[in-house]
Amino acid sequence: MAAQLGIIAVLICRRCLTEVQTPCPAPFNLADYVLTAGRATPEKIALVVMGLSRSERWSYARLEAAVLGMAGALSARVKPGGRILLRLGNTPDFPVAFLGAVAAGLVPMPSSSSLTGPEITRLANLTDPDLILAAPGIDLPDHPAPVEGDLATLAAHSPGKMQMGDPNRLAYIVFTSGSSGEPRAVAHAHRAIWARRMMWRGWYGLRPEDRLCHSGAFNWTYTLGTGLFDPWAAGATALIAHDRVEPAQLPLLLRRHDASIFASVPGIYRKVLKAPLPALPRLRHGLSAGERLAPTLRTAWQDATGTDIHEALGMSEISTFISGAPSRPAPDGSTGYAQAGRRIAILDDHGAELPPGTPGILAVHRDDPGLMLGYLDGATPYLPLTGEWFLTGDQVSLGMDGAAQYQARRDELLTAGGFRVAPAEIEAAFADAPGLSDCAACEIDISDDVRIIALAHEGSAQEDDLTPLAAARLARYKQPKVFVRLSALPRGSNGKLNRKSLARLIKESMP
Repeated sequence: MAAQLGIIAVLICRRCLTEVQTPCPAPFNLADYVLTAGRATPEKIALVVMGLSRSERWSYARLEAAVLGMAGALSARVKPGGRILLRLGNTPDFPVAFLGAVAAGLVPMPSSSSLTGPEITRLANLTDPDLILAAPGIDLPDHPAPVEGDLATLAAHSPGKMQMGDPNRLAYIVFTSGSSGEPRAVAHAHRAIWARRMMWRGWYGLRPEDRLCHSGAFNWTYTLGTGLFDPWAAGATALIAHDRVEPAQLPLLLRRHDASIFASVPGIYRKVLKAPLPALPRLRHGLSAGERLAPTLRTAWQDATGTDIHEALGMSEISTFISGAPSRPAPDGSTGYAQAGRRIAILDDHGAELPPGTPGILAVHRDDPGLMLGYLDGATPYLPLTGEWFLTGDQVSLGMDGAAQYQARRDELLTAGGFRVAPAEIEAAFADAPGLSDCAACEIDISDDVRIIALAHEGSAQEDDLTPLAAARLARYKQPKVFVRLSALPRGSNGKLNRKSLARLIKESMP
């Protein structure tokens, strides 16, 4: 019976793929698609860069003029299909450069402005850019590509033309470390932006009248997609915080700018909730991605704002594809459902599909329109996908109703007493501990052949407070053997937990 239900679930996903998601039109250009809705309301505000004392506003007309100017300037400098590495800060230059490159038939490669010289050199050697667009003060790679720094002059160039073509052709490249820790260049087609329409109902509940605030930097793909391109494609307004805005100041800006949707990561939500929030009468709900959302954090937000947080699961290779939504909230303890139009499966180590309730490897069918073209590999355009399924590396099980129960990245699962344990399961046991504001579990080695589970935590809680909770709520093999209090868990600029740095900090803090 369970196996039959698993087959039924797959058949439902196949039907959704054909009935809900209309094919990407052709000819097509990602940038043209993003800007089309705004042409009906050219004077409407497309973008607000929110500051505490001053905010910068861009209309749709201004945005498109800058994008087309950038397209004209870049077309004069780079051959068709050329690659452009973006070394830009948290300013409107970033999306203008990205869309301008795509409009011109070029391939932008966004990168984090926090990368050091050696780090960005590795990425440049991997992708061999033809041009680098750079802002002052941001490290550049040791690479022979020419560097352009006057973005305002480029955007003021005579307008270029939208280069329309096959929606399956290469549009942009993003970087991910994946499970290996080594950087990989992920090649995406123009059609990837069209596939994001499945998120509008399946995650955002996005409307043209929305004012969507994203807490991340422009260079993060979560910000570019959820915070900018999707609102613009819907004709909505994007609100992005200036890079000098602290998380504790975000609620003031949400209220001041009438935000109706707030998108962030659990780490930022946690910081925002450390102080009482002002009334947010226009806010409908929040969105969360990037790492697992603790149920207690979702509850705390609901109590503080009267709105829900809808979580999504995704990755650089496909963006988000499983989520809760205003029209279908995720049940407690789950991430949500496969978005209508997605086809997913839970596979065992041999590639066989597993029935509901059995954890396995989350896979996405290779025909999903949002799935990457492949990984860039030196001189070849990209390594094409092989096989029927793309394995995400996430350990997940599906409930009888199709809701996804996320456990962990396969490479983040902890080994304890011969068993594999998801760190989220351990962390959940301490979520309501008095005096504990944040925690994270990881595995550390204390000798060549001995590894143990450790828990790092923020707040005033002591080991004597946490040990009884572990004993009462976790099997013995799952209980942390070491508790370490840190002033702050290591998180990146986007708020995501860095478990590799966490293990190092724990070891350094141990006697």
